[in-house]
Amino acid sequence: MPQMTESGNAGELPPFAESVLDLTERIPPGRVMTYGDVAEFIGQGGPRQVGRVMALYGGAVPWWRVIRADGRPLPDHEDRALANYRVEGTPLRDVGGEPRVDLKRARWDGK
Repeated sequence: MPQMTESGNAGELPPFAESVLDLTERIPPGRVMTYGDVAEFIGQGGPRQVGRVMALYGGAVPWWRVIRADGRPLPDHEDRALANYRVEGTPLRDVGGEPRVDLKRARWDGK
């Protein structure tokens, strides 16, 4: 699938990015995977590499379903992420007055 590359040119996605985005699209509504979960499931890269793919190419997939390991919404995207979590019924918990995804209940194992 053609996508905009980092330089702004249309081109093919790198295979790792394609794998990350394909998996992200398969995460069911109301469920999440951490950046590390995605890397482990794909069998390559790590949380930072997955985060980079999401930052560059994740706008067209349900990006809010790939989260940090502490369950906090992505900085500067909290309101949009929380709105999506509420619509999808993603389990949330309150930590010091801050909403976080309840990973024990929301984490998806890819099956």
